[in-house]
Amino acid sequence: MTENTANTLADSRRQFVDLWGQMAGHWGVNRTMAQMHALLMVSAEPMTAEQIMEELQISRGSVSMNLRDLVNWGIVRRTSLPGDRRDFFTTEGDVWVVFQNIFRERKRRELDPLLNRLEQCLQSAGSVPTDPAQQAGHAAYVRRMQELIHFFSVFHRIFGRIAEQPPGSLAKMTAMLEQML
Repeated sequence: MTENTANTLADSRRQFVDLWGQMAGHWGVNRTMAQMHALLMVSAEPMTAEQIMEELQISRGSVSMNLRDLVNWGIVRRTSLPGDRRDFFTTEGDVWVVFQNIFRERKRRELDPLLNRLEQCLQSAGSVPTDPAQQAGHAAYVRRMQELIHFFSVFHRIFGRIAEQPPGSLAKMTAMLEQML
């Protein structure tokens, strides 16, 4: 690989890591966590925490905390290399499995609690008031809560189905959908 090619690849990797970090806010994760995931995704070899710190210019504490979260999400795993006592980190190789894990975690962290809270909001409305002046407001509130619960329940089921699919099946489903479009 020529020096120019190596510089082009390094620049391209930095652009991707920055892009992934910028998108993090839309996915409900912090920028550093996304940048670390991106770096590991495009690294040819597993990396140590020290290598990640150096490459991204971030603190040991930040690397440690975010690696723990990435491992808990199931999109990064700890590994070892023969003859080396250090911990190395790598990402799941199948992009579809990565996104299934992200769907599963987002469902658990966001959608499940949201649906529970919406149900609580609906329950806390109580029964229809006897005062005719309050009945219309109560009916509108109950109707809106039911609509929201139904809407988010659909996404809850979709996310659940996506998370349940065996590896490789999401790629097949996507290919079928692409043919339909």
